[in-house]
Amino acid sequence: MAAETIRLDVARYRPEEDAEPVLQSYEVPLRPDWAVLDGLAHIKDHLDGTLSFRWSCRMGICGSCGMDVDGEPRLTCGTFLAEYGAGPVRIEPLKGFPVIRDLVVDIDGFLAKLSSVRPWLVREGEEPPLTAEYAQTPAQLDAYKQYSMCINCMLCYSACPVYVLDPDFLGPAAIALAQRYNLDSRDMDDRFDVLNLEEAVWGCTFVGDCTRVCPKHVDPAEAIQRYKVTAALRSVLPWSGR
Repeated sequence: MAAETIRLDVARYRPEEDAEPVLQSYEVPLRPDWAVLDGLAHIKDHLDGTLSFRWSCRMGICGSCGMDVDGEPRLTCGTFLAEYGAGPVRIEPLKGFPVIRDLVVDIDGFLAKLSSVRPWLVREGEEPPLTAEYAQTPAQLDAYKQYSMCINCMLCYSACPVYVLDPDFLGPAAIALAQRYNLDSRDMDDRFDVLNLEEAVWGCTFVGDCTRVCPKHVDPAEAIQRYKVTAALRSVLPWSGR
């Protein structure tokens, strides 16, 4: 009896020969313990060595294997083929990012947005790297811990309708990262200059899809709405700080 298989419709884009991405179909084994990433690895190893995609840890930690699976931004290492029944399963690069090749997208813009929110501890009169220790209580840690769980997988960007339409939008992960440091008792910055902008928190229309697709339950939508309140108070009462 032939082994059971499932069809994967994979977006292919080879800039030297393709004007735009096209779907190419492959039959891969359908095994109960195989994730979508295993299916892609099978294609790469046994069917078509030219297929390009990113992956690293295979444990939902590095965030590098994010792709659109049947139109939903997912970590392919934690998305199992068995979830899709008899298939087929459509696999495409994350929306909103320039495609370099096949399923690999250009993340330079995303990294620039992360850097712009100064994602480090800012201390008055001190320059990184900081060497002093600053103790925190469990409550002070809990204030920002949720936002520190982000793995920069960019699924929230692909799900965000604002970012897909406006690449200048700072985006969910960068704003959540800014809040992670704003809420850290050791930090002395407020990042008002990069967050209180139309391209930042005020550009968010609060659809909430960024939170829905986050594999680490960071809730970037909440981070954005919380800073809207902070920014509004800061604008009316400048002395209120962060």
